[in-house]
Amino acid sequence: MAKGDDALAKKKNKERRKKMQKEGSSVSARVASIIAAKKRRLSGRRRMCQASTSRYYCRLIEISNGMCFSLPSPDDPFNDRNGKLEFQTKKSKKKPLARKNEKAFVKGKMKGTENDKAMSGGSENKRSLISNNNLGTGQEKAEVQMNGKFGRGRQRQARESVDCPSKFLMYSLNEIEKALRHEGNDEEEDESLFVSPWGVEFLKCYSTGKDILESSGTSCTTEQIAWIVSMAADIIVRREEEDLLVPTPSFLFLVPTQEEAAKVRLVCKPLKALGIHTVSIHPGSSIDHQIHGLASCEPEFLVSTPDRLLELVSLKAIDISGVSFMAVDGVESLYNGGCLNALKSIRQSISGNLRTVVFNNFLSGACVPVLQNLLVGSICRLSIDQSIPCQSACIVQTIHLCTSEEERLLKSIQVLDDANGSQLCSQPLKVLYVVGNDNNSFNLVKMLEINGHTVSVESNRDISDDDNSPDTNIKMKPVVSVINVEHISTTNLAFYETVILPNFVPSIDNYVQILTRMARHSINGNFHSFLTKEDAPIARPLMGILEQCGQAVPEALRNLHLT
Repeated sequence: MAKGDDALAKKKNKERRKKMQKEGSSVSARVASIIAAKKRRLSGRRRMCQASTSRYYCRLIEISNGMCFSLPSPDDPFNDRNGKLEFQTKKSKKKPLARKNEKAFVKGKMKGTENDKAMSGGSENKRSLISNNNLGTGQEKAEVQMNGKFGRGRQRQARESVDCPSKFLMYSLNEIEKALRHEGNDEEEDESLFVSPWGVEFLKCYSTGKDILESSGTSCTTEQIAWIVSMAADIIVRREEEDLLVPTPSFLFLVPTQEEAAKVRLVCKPLKALGIHTVSIHPGSSIDHQIHGLASCEPEFLVSTPDRLLELVSLKAIDISGVSFMAVDGVESLYNGGCLNALKSIRQSISGNLRTVVFNNFLSGACVPVLQNLLVGSICRLSIDQSIPCQSACIVQTIHLCTSEEERLLKSIQVLDDANGSQLCSQPLKVLYVVGNDNNSFNLVKMLEINGHTVSVESNRDISDDDNSPDTNIKMKPVVSVINVEHISTTNLAFYETVILPNFVPSIDNYVQILTRMARHSINGNFHSFLTKEDAPIARPLMGILEQCGQAVPEALRNLHLT
């Protein structure tokens, strides 16, 4: 069988290479192969291995070597495309529509990986950590469209959570903790800020949307300052992500002394790398220097003593009307220093919605008027200390001494009328009577109904459920709840602002249980107890509770103990 042209050419080239090798040619094998390949290209013939390679790769070789033609191929037998590749785009498959719950889950799962790092640099600090959490307590889950400097120029949706800490809050805590450990100023080096029991409780209280009363009886610690300033920084970042105007300053921390201001300023210092600038104002510096400093910067955080801050506000050196979050430390020191009027003026200078956290180390009854000027509306109590003074802070205990059962019954009703008359707010008081299983308790319920009160016996009926009250059309009186002393442990006492004991309970433990569980959402708690000579054995432990809580012991109660 005759051999083809390719076989003959191959044999001829092989013989030529052998001849060159025998003649001792100075040309290397690599150069010889290049020369042979060039001759094959000029003759229009190539090896099978070259023809079987990718056409795109061959085209590049041809162009690089000055060869601008291509051979026909099975895909292009007439060489219409001149060797150009035909790129085919991959068709995307249609995905089935996800159900509503699946779609929400994908959003919450995938959207949180864009900005996991906080970027900072030079004069332009960027805070790009975002909040991406899922609510787990039945509260409404808001999807916020975010863009702007920390997400401006691109739009995305993030699911916010008030029960779980956001990424930026955790990042701020991490930066503060690293800075404190580096400086050696961490009070508890073995414990991390992330596992702080107080921080967990603070996060729960903040999620309620109410003002917070911290009643541990001490000034704020470094750990507590770190959580508060991190939460304040997170508030600023969230508002900027929503393209909302963030006034300066946005966070105000009031302290009683210059030393406390320096302590707070030290904790806030690591946040400067994240774009949160803090300015400390106190009497230790001249007021002219502070005015000049405030004119040259716009701080997000302001740490100050009340008197110096009020002086600067009166000189219009700073505007605090846009403050949205305020913390007050050392109420007792501020009260003893005569700063009550300054606190009132500062509170009146702030317009709009304000969230307030107050550290109350003032356990006596005199703290109530002070806190009423700072905390407005319903509050949330925060204290990891389970002692009686801390749990019963701002609850006024009143002991009434009576000579007979009839007097005790009349005075218990008179106390309710006086409390209702002195109530200034539009909402009626939440009053609870704790009674026993005797005839006096039955007579008490009858007298309350005669006086026009709606009585709810071991139930939670609304005022509108009972239209048989004689004074319904004249004046709405508060609903009075009456429970038996045996049901104290199973009754929710958190919403009762006034609790009255017409007949003193047989055990002091019941008294303590009521005192530490009532008025959890108010600073206007009042606890009234009525005693007679038969209650003399309970006088001594009752005096001890009053002394622990920093409240005055009535002289009549001391005399009852002596008798």
